[in-house]
Amino acid sequence: MAFEIYRKEWGIRPIRGVLFDMDGLVVNTEILYSRFWMEACQFYGFPMTYEQSLSMRALNRTAGEAMLKHLFGPTIDYLKVRTKRVELMEAFVDAEGVGLKPGIRELLCYLEEKGIATAITSSSPVPRIQKYLGFHGLENSFHKLCSGRDVPTGKPAPDIYLHGAASLGLRPEECLALEDAPSGIRSAHAAGCFTVMIPDQDQPDPETAALLHGKADSLADVIGLLEELN
Repeated sequence: MAFEIYRKEWGIRPIRGVLFDMDGLVVNTEILYSRFWMEACQFYGFPMTYEQSLSMRALNRTAGEAMLKHLFGPTIDYLKVRTKRVELMEAFVDAEGVGLKPGIRELLCYLEEKGIATAITSSSPVPRIQKYLGFHGLENSFHKLCSGRDVPTGKPAPDIYLHGAASLGLRPEECLALEDAPSGIRSAHAAGCFTVMIPDQDQPDPETAALLHGKADSLADVIGLLEELN
């Protein structure tokens, strides 16, 4: 099935805005975060497995530091490892660019036709958002670009999704949040958005699934989901 609706009652009011995570949802960068978290940890003598790298997705500084110390003990220096991860990943991206996830252009065209507002709600800083979208000419394709750096607390706190909805002049409950990672789903759910997951590196675990209103195989499949519910 291209999409699955978990809670049918969420179709009782129309969606007026769609809030997009970026990494792993719009651009194919989550696999790079995993790779370079592993390489940065290895550089400082802390071998990280792929499964462990997935636990670092879209975490704010406090949560990310806590996770690294949980994985490797109190001696690991989060800021040093993160700085190395950023250095390695940016060098790779500057040389190779980033891939685009399937269906994003189709979905954006559909939302524009329907008059549904759009915003990026990413943990990344705005210059990085513009850079990554710019590889594919999409830097001006969203009504707003919202960064976790512009709110008090990043994901999994709800701040970025509250900010994203407000930037469009909407309430969170009028917005559909599209995410690929559990921490982003927790953020959007806590804000009061409708939550749909498009899995990237793994499927939702039971805890994450309990927070979902739906799941889609690709961004293009979100069109069919909206057609059924909107």
